[in-house]
Amino acid sequence: MTEAAELPPAPEEARAVFGDRFADAVRYAELLAETGVQRGLIGPREVPRLWERHLLNCAVLSEVVPQSVTVCDVGSGAGLPGIPLALVREDLKITLLEPLLRRTNFLTEVVELLGLDHVTVVRGRAEEVMGQLPPVHVVTARAVAPLDRLATWGIPLLRPYGEMLALKGDAAEEELKSAAVALTKLGAVETSILHVGEGVVDPRSTVVRVEVGESPGGVRFAAKRAKAARTGRTRRRR
Repeated sequence: MTEAAELPPAPEEARAVFGDRFADAVRYAELLAETGVQRGLIGPREVPRLWERHLLNCAVLSEVVPQSVTVCDVGSGAGLPGIPLALVREDLKITLLEPLLRRTNFLTEVVELLGLDHVTVVRGRAEEVMGQLPPVHVVTARAVAPLDRLATWGIPLLRPYGEMLALKGDAAEEELKSAAVALTKLGAVETSILHVGEGVVDPRSTVVRVEVGESPGGVRFAAKRAKAARTGRTRRRR
């Protein structure tokens, strides 16, 4: 049996980033290092670098999220980037969307323990909840899938003129080029690569931004969304 790695103390940058929610960020890090590892949500080797590689890396995404918008974190997993973003930005209304029960159970426990009243946990896949969840201004994701596949799940959840913000690694530019045709078909009108977290994380976090026009997901997804919405209304009347 591999000995459990020890969670290092929070770096000074975390105090500045999380502010009044610093104690909650520490508790979340502890939960990831303990319960998260025990339930297989993160690997034990990630524990020594939880702060820099995970919490801070995700929290700095807040630099490019507009004020007071709705956010859906697709494939939230253990809550990354959704929960660090929620700790930093109480002005946001965030949905953590995750299909696996053991992960949604963990997310629900974290949200309740930390008193994140502006966060909702939903179990399901993006393609299943389309038309059931209200369209959002921003979709976030981290380490979910290659950009072209992620876009087919995330973009249809957006409201017109919304944006998808995907945390990516060194291959971000290559992924964006490979996904160009798929993104255009899904209604993307502009794409860019952003670097956030100057002075907080090194290297800075890389974000692929995909902005959509008036028909997120394209015509096919618009029809599917409308059909799902009609079905949902019929079920509620019953």
